Amino acid sequence: MKIVILGAGISGHTAAAFLKRKLGRHHEVTVISPSQYYQWIPSNIWVGVGKMSVDQVRFKLSKVYDRWGIIFKQAKAMTIHPEGDQEIKTGFVTIEYTSDGDSGKQERVPYDFLVNATGPKLNFAATPGLGPDKNSLSVCSCDHAIHTWEELQKSIALMKAGKKQRFLIGTGHPKATCQGAAFEYALNLAFEFKQRKLDHLADITWISNEYEVGDFGMGGAFIKRGGYITSTKVFTESVLAEHNIRWIKRAGITNVEPGIAQYELLDGTSSFVEFDFAMLIPAFAGQGLKAFSITEEDITSRLFAPSGFMLVDADYTPKPFEEWSIRDWPEKYQNPAFPNIYATGIAFAPPHSISKPMKSPNGTEIFPSPPRTGMPSGVIGKVVAQNISEIIQKGGSGHKHLANMGKMGAACIVSAGYSMTKGLGATMTVSPIVPDWEKYPEWGRDINATVGEIGVAGHWIKLFLHYMFLHKAKGYPFWWLLPE
Repeated sequence: MKIVILGAGISGHTAAAFLKRKLGRHHEVTVISPSQYYQWIPSNIWVGVGKMSVDQVRFKLSKVYDRWGIIFKQAKAMTIHPEGDQEIKTGFVTIEYTSDGDSGKQERVPYDFLVNATGPKLNFAATPGLGPDKNSLSVCSCDHAIHTWEELQKSIALMKAGKKQRFLIGTGHPKATCQGAAFEYALNLAFEFKQRKLDHLADITWISNEYEVGDFGMGGAFIKRGGYITSTKVFTESVLAEHNIRWIKRAGITNVEPGIAQYELLDGTSSFVEFDFAMLIPAFAGQGLKAFSITEEDITSRLFAPSGFMLVDADYTPKPFEEWSIRDWPEKYQNPAFPNIYATGIAFAPPHSISKPMKSPNGTEIFPSPPRTGMPSGVIGKVVAQNISEIIQKGGSGHKHLANMGKMGAACIVSAGYSMTKGLGATMTVSPIVPDWEKYPEWGRDINATVGEIGVAGHWIKLFLHYMFLHKAKGYPFWWLLPE
């Protein structure tokens, strides 16, 4: 059997690792990724403030895949042909190489099973003027984080010279997700400035499309902290206030010009904020893959939602927010039209937002898209690998391993400053990720498993997890025993 995996991020790399471990040398596992590197994206935050080098958060995929016996092609997937053609009777993908020497070369790669783990397209273009090549910065990739650190050093130099600097951190689109990454970066900036005794010259503003800060694209949460139950709104506002960070909420940035970000508020009014340094997370979209039938008919709509994310075993029926439930969410991540195709991590299309959809009087949707990064991506990648392995080895079409985000818990550790003695980290566990108001009518989640704390121990845990997950990703001894 031939299993092809598109993408080598957290989800794709995890799927490849478990597939090869379970299937061994008798079956072929191929990974296709446009980058030669695996990168531990959560630690890009530290690259963006100069606390880690890029080589501390990434490694070359070929070294690991050569050892595991996985075929690696540094290329970008272009089209999917689930029915094959007159020459290739199974499904295949067309790819275009991005590696030096082979750049631009195209190839058709056949498969028996296909796993789409392509992650998000960083859709900077959805907001005019947004992006590292225009008027804002990013920590969404290693290259972006390096550039951001270079620009931050310029601002630090100006502050050392006595010049006040205005920092704008948050979401750069009315429906952007990954508030957590931007929140982390804002806290690390505040910590660094305080350590350098420059905090009196730093004016930091948090701007977000959240209805309340602490929503994080999951509708917020109630957490148990120090024996008391509080909301993530209060928790997040307290942390921002302690770091002297002001906030603008319910804001959708509509345009970014040099030194000025224009935004619309949920009440329909428009305003702007001036900055000297802006790190803004873009909207996410699917990679734009096309699909074709055996007769070359465009069947993209059978595989992908209009957003470009792949359709899976979810209920995409439009319905009022109050009628959504965890039963709408996928469990197998299998495409309904072609059962040998799966989508993992950010590549699958969520059935609905977790946060309540909001629209301004002008018709602008301003609310976070659902997050699917980190721990959920790893869990989904592993579950898909387990199911495919068992189908190949035992036959049938059953899926013993399921991963509904309405039943899945997740742990998140937000760095609030890098230092072994003075650093801080906010730890939070949420169970389930998608609230289940039927099972937990009071809080939407299991309040005994949804907790949050902040302190220096959180930083130690965050740093430990950085090295633990890189150990796992590099396939070092007993990697499969480590959690996702």
